Amino acid sequence: MADRINNRTARIAAAALWCIGSAACAQDWQSDAEPMLSNHSQLTSASMFVKAGEAYFSPKMDWIIFQAIPLPAEGGEPDEHYSMYAAPLKLGSGGEAASIGEPVLLSAPGSANTCGWFHPTEAGVVLFGSTLVPPSEDNVPGYQRDKSSYSWAFPTEMEIVSASMGSKLPPKPIFEQPGYTAEGSWSSDGRFILYANVDDARSEQLGRGDADLWVYDRETKVRTPLVSAEGYDGGPFFGPGDKWICYRSDRKGDDLLQLFAAELAFDDTGAITGIDREIVLSDNGDVNWAPFWHPSGEALIYTSSAHGHFNYEVLAVEFDPDKAAEELKHARVTEAAGFDGLSVFSPDGKWMMWTSQRGEGGSSQIWMARFNTPVLRGRLMPAIPRPVMPVDDGS
Repeated sequence: MADRINNRTARIAAAALWCIGSAACAQDWQSDAEPMLSNHSQLTSASMFVKAGEAYFSPKMDWIIFQAIPLPAEGGEPDEHYSMYAAPLKLGSGGEAASIGEPVLLSAPGSANTCGWFHPTEAGVVLFGSTLVPPSEDNVPGYQRDKSSYSWAFPTEMEIVSASMGSKLPPKPIFEQPGYTAEGSWSSDGRFILYANVDDARSEQLGRGDADLWVYDRETKVRTPLVSAEGYDGGPFFGPGDKWICYRSDRKGDDLLQLFAAELAFDDTGAITGIDREIVLSDNGDVNWAPFWHPSGEALIYTSSAHGHFNYEVLAVEFDPDKAAEELKHARVTEAAGFDGLSVFSPDGKWMMWTSQRGEGGSSQIWMARFNTPVLRGRLMPAIPRPVMPVDDGS
């Protein structure tokens, strides 16, 4: 099922994805223009991959998982779909991000893949969205160009699979559910998997892809819907302590993605039964997506078109469930021409990793920098108490 979109969302997202894949977006940038970031390092490059992005840290920060398109053989064409990789992360003795080691291919040949994540306690075990086989021709992840119109297709073959970096066994599905199933991540104890699923029948009725948020309980084998409002709800992550989740949504149907958070509801056994309340984190004329929690729980970073649809940047927003969206403070984190987005924090909050075009040649690659939490607090929440867990002071 391909969701055909001939409207402003398609044009906006196509602009963003054109920027992600285009060298025309890359220009000079200055690290001193980004006071929350220091010790910038480029982890992947055009000499390694055609493009790479959406990277996540392992719990011990010794590996990263990411999607990438490998370099083709001489005279060949690049793969149409992303493969999934993991690579050891090497930090310099002074704390600067140094490099990654040899990437390990995790996905099956010809498959389309997205959204990797490390198991919180089982070393070397990962999950990601995969079709396992080449997807149908009209079911390509992301936006695609089709006779001057754009599509955001959800391949029905896509499901959440697990793999082990130390095993030669192919990835296998964790559970089965009809329709596109991806964008998954584990809770901090490994019991729950939070993910997005597309109901094909409902999407056909609405005339556009309608992804809902679900949670899978690995103890009870029960799948529970969490957010099923009309519109594309996706990209969910558990917050610190697993009591809240964040996600993006096209809730208003106005072709703009906005940021949301929801407080989870639990029964006496500790199983997630739904949500107690939902709050809006952004409500403006921008495309806001890919939210990710700071480990203190006091803020989130996200990707936004606030500075132009050909210049997506990483922004931050305070988290205060008692404030209305218009009262929440936002701050800019990155400042470089071209695409900067899909940003995540390291588990200790000392580093930010993201996808950027600021490198030589302008292809989308993975970057990492030390993150200065005091500057973040000064921009967003100078009067609130210190967080419940220690974070880097920038020194």
